[in-house]
Amino acid sequence: MCRPVTFEPGKKIKLEDVDPRLIDGDWDKESAKEQIARNTAVSRDLAYRLYAENRRAVLLVLQGMDTAGKDGTIRTVMTGISPASCSIASFKQPSSEELDHDFLWRIHNAVPRRGEIGIFNRSQDEDVLVVRVHNLVPKAEWRSRYERINEFERLITEGGVTIVKCFLHISHEEQRERLQARLDNPEKRWKFSKADLSERKLWPDYQEAYEDALIECNTEHAPWRIIPSDRKWYRNLAVSTLLRETLERMNPQIPESEAGLEGLVVE
Repeated sequence: MCRPVTFEPGKKIKLEDVDPRLIDGDWDKESAKEQIARNTAVSRDLAYRLYAENRRAVLLVLQGMDTAGKDGTIRTVMTGISPASCSIASFKQPSSEELDHDFLWRIHNAVPRRGEIGIFNRSQDEDVLVVRVHNLVPKAEWRSRYERINEFERLITEGGVTIVKCFLHISHEEQRERLQARLDNPEKRWKFSKADLSERKLWPDYQEAYEDALIECNTEHAPWRIIPSDRKWYRNLAVSTLLRETLERMNPQIPESEAGLEGLVVE
């Protein structure tokens, strides 16, 4: 099996106690590659059925430190799934229009439609992470947002959206190696910014902020899963397995065709 690290709602957790190189099961890079291919094939069929059924949706949330692999996970897990049945939203610095609304306005705007698998590259939790670490809003404000996030997630869950929240957990050393790899590769250097070095110095602050977000927003209707992500192949295996199992539990059905179509011939 390949299971993410989970914990009960209300329970405390320390990220330093979770090994980012953990492997659940007897997996290696080659066997994981084969299983990922099987997972994506099954998910592709189920995504088609979900789109045809057009009654429910899935929201896959990917959160993590810089270089945790959100983009790479999306490329792997969504292989072969029709663009018509999925959507991807990345949440960066809010625009002037977004700043004129409450912090969840832009998030709610990106919730997947019925029949879709939606992916959030970063998410509503950015507003209890970056704003906290950089003191962009008062403490009383960002602390009040935990409950508002939980209420928002309950609202869309009751509206037919199944939420799958994944925290891609990497080590401080692994982040250093990935940032250096970007610098050393001219074709990937565009992804590097000097600001990455400033943010890296805030690692302890971000870890504390993430721990609180994971604890405060870990609910029955939208639980967090911690994905050990120092090994990219294992990260992709864990998330693709999680998405496949979610779709299998939902078991979307192709709708009945219009009556009287049997025997018709298109001329």
